[in-house]
Amino acid sequence: MTNPADRHARIVIIGGGAIGASTACHLARAGVSDVLVLEKSQLTNGCTWHAAGLVGQLRGKRNLTRLMQNSVAVFDRLEEEAGAAVDWKKVGSLRLAASKDRWSEIRRSMTQAKSFGVECEALSAGEAKKLFPYIETDGIEGAAFIPGDGYIDPYALTHAYAKAARAGGVKIQEGVTVTDVVVKDRRVTGVVTDHGTIGCDILVNCAGLWAKRVGEMAGVKLAAGVVEHQYFLTEKALEFDPTLTTLRDPDHNFYLKPDTGAFAIGGWEDGSKGCWRGRPPLDFGRELFPANLDRLELFALPAAERLPVLNEIGIQTVINGPIPVSADGEPIMGLPPELDNFFVACAFTAGIAASGGAGEAMANWILHGDPGMDLWAFDARRFGAVHAQSRYLEERAIEAYAAYYKIHWPGEEAEAGRGLRRSPLYGRLKASGAVYGSKFGWERPNWFAPAGMDPVDEPSFEGKPNWFDAVGSECQAIRERVALIDQSSFSKFEVSGPGAHQALEAIASNKVPEQPGQAVYTQLCNAGGGIEADLTIVHRAEDAFLVVTGSGFGVRDSSWIARQLPTDGSVTLREVTQDWSTINLCGPSARTVLQAATDDDVGNEALPFLSARTIEVGHAEVLAVRIGYVGELGWELYVPQACAGHVYDTLWEAGQAHGIANAGYRAVEACRLEKGYVYWSADIGPDVNPYEAGLGFCVALDKGEFTGRSALEEIRGQNRRRRLVTLALDGFVPLHGSEPVLCDGELMGAVTSAGYGHEVKHTIAFALLPSDVGMDTPLEVEAFGSTFKAKTTRRCHYDPAMARLKA
Repeated sequence: MTNPADRHARIVIIGGGAIGASTACHLARAGVSDVLVLEKSQLTNGCTWHAAGLVGQLRGKRNLTRLMQNSVAVFDRLEEEAGAAVDWKKVGSLRLAASKDRWSEIRRSMTQAKSFGVECEALSAGEAKKLFPYIETDGIEGAAFIPGDGYIDPYALTHAYAKAARAGGVKIQEGVTVTDVVVKDRRVTGVVTDHGTIGCDILVNCAGLWAKRVGEMAGVKLAAGVVEHQYFLTEKALEFDPTLTTLRDPDHNFYLKPDTGAFAIGGWEDGSKGCWRGRPPLDFGRELFPANLDRLELFALPAAERLPVLNEIGIQTVINGPIPVSADGEPIMGLPPELDNFFVACAFTAGIAASGGAGEAMANWILHGDPGMDLWAFDARRFGAVHAQSRYLEERAIEAYAAYYKIHWPGEEAEAGRGLRRSPLYGRLKASGAVYGSKFGWERPNWFAPAGMDPVDEPSFEGKPNWFDAVGSECQAIRERVALIDQSSFSKFEVSGPGAHQALEAIASNKVPEQPGQAVYTQLCNAGGGIEADLTIVHRAEDAFLVVTGSGFGVRDSSWIARQLPTDGSVTLREVTQDWSTINLCGPSARTVLQAATDDDVGNEALPFLSARTIEVGHAEVLAVRIGYVGELGWELYVPQACAGHVYDTLWEAGQAHGIANAGYRAVEACRLEKGYVYWSADIGPDVNPYEAGLGFCVALDKGEFTGRSALEEIRGQNRRRRLVTLALDGFVPLHGSEPVLCDGELMGAVTSAGYGHEVKHTIAFALLPSDVGMDTPLEVEAFGSTFKAKTTRRCHYDPAMARLKA
């Protein structure tokens, strides 16, 4: 440190809200007492004190639901453990559907609940009214009731965490403001406060509203924004049973928590106001903003339609306070890439409900390097510097806030903050009907609207979306002719130096090519054998490798590699995503088209499968890598950004005689399912190993030591309890992921990803199922209240011999 520390703690936690207190509590529960919590004011004085305290468990992913379930388990035991009341009311939650589309969304959630192990009941409008007598039932299509949900007192909960933490030896200091973070050689060495300097081995940013500011003190860019949120408390003029359930009516954009003789009612309205560009003043304390009655009406008036009693009683108080919201509306947890001992747990919009599970996960992460489950959807590494830019972040946070109760359609795309990162092909493809989505700030063509069709998404839960036939045509071009796919958003980084090959060999599970001109598909595994990354490594030149991964995985994957590189300077890692455009040329006529555009030999002997060579296309030099994600003959062409338009035009002209077409990412998704290719974060992840996933062919146990080798060697010799299975379902079935897979009514597992195979003319689903499920096991997949027969098949439904891929 610049100045000697006045004192030292092994772990310093900044922030005394529900998340910080819970993290301290769970560290103490794990036997760690050398922990210091620093709170600049008093416990709960950020935004915990004005939180409503609703607790809901069901989320869109299994492990996120597990996190919320873990919270409920903590609430169930905390009062006894801490010896302090938490006022936990496990009265359940009732969610209404006032439209057919909402009822489809809720029925999908109920189906997921079954696969996640969450008790959930479907109710009629009449049954819902018996649970909550105040509702007007007109227009209600149905309702869902989760008996394990409820509400809790945020103030009491936080102080119970603190009491349990202190009992375990944790020190909590209030009235201490952190003003700077001291960093040396990628490590925090301490914090500067208005009460002296404190050294630490680990720093945890649980600063809530101030998390972005604390991150900037440490040189860490966090996509943690702040927006205004309002709710009101009615006059205490009601009499109801103390077991009255909580209520959510997303179509009327409000939630309700019973209070003593009153209702607390809030909403997630459009047009909320961003605050301070995510950087509140350090002296902002236990304060609120003036009520905004125009915005309040946006949920108060619809609430009065559903609850006529609100027209008979007045409003006692309006609470308008700042709350944290990230760039995608989900919390930010874990270890950001910039530093090696700076953990974050921030941007919790539903921080009270998540606090128990989040504190438990953070304690595991800090002590064991793993949260205990795959939390990619919350992981700090899902964001990059682009998401933390002030105006971009504020726009996205406001949109994410307003979207909280909107219908979340399959394949929906954000609208805020669009157009930031564009491929050189953007204008050409837009003029050709491209309908763009967004990934990591990049505009990416999802599909192409044919002439006469509006280039807009019209999604569906239970039917075919409007892009279904257009995507089918793109798949036909890929399978029968030739197509161009703009994949410039691929994350790309260069690993170079005299120790590069040795370093990558020690990280990758597959054998990294020793000679330039070769590529390999590999996983990067953790010490337990779980898959941390799924990517391609290209040996481009002597001591120089190009690593290519998915658009949203670059920060995570490059960080995973960087932390394992030697520190002697023999290897460097450099981001090159924006240096290169990537054009995928694929289809049975791909070689004919490429050969017409180049004087170089691109025959199978000159450029076999998994080869990589620099060739000339038109007037430009490109790196041609014989690989792809659709299962056809093809190349990923890595082109200098300045030359991308020229290369695209050259290939397009050369392909005219062969019916060349543009294709988008939705066609890629359909083709990869047919080919049996997996997707990281859906089918595979840190809690799935290569042998379970059918990727044992990518594990080179004979090459020497690499991360995860010992675990994988042990796993290979064991009888595996589960495996990733491919299912075939007749015709079109509306599957979107996480649907339960049943055998004779018994839950066997859940769908990891699914879609329609336009070439094979049926629905394909991947699912993690017990290993004893065989080809003859009678299976069904449940979706939207119906069951569909499913047959276990071989992994690959298209070209299993790989004759076309290697042609």
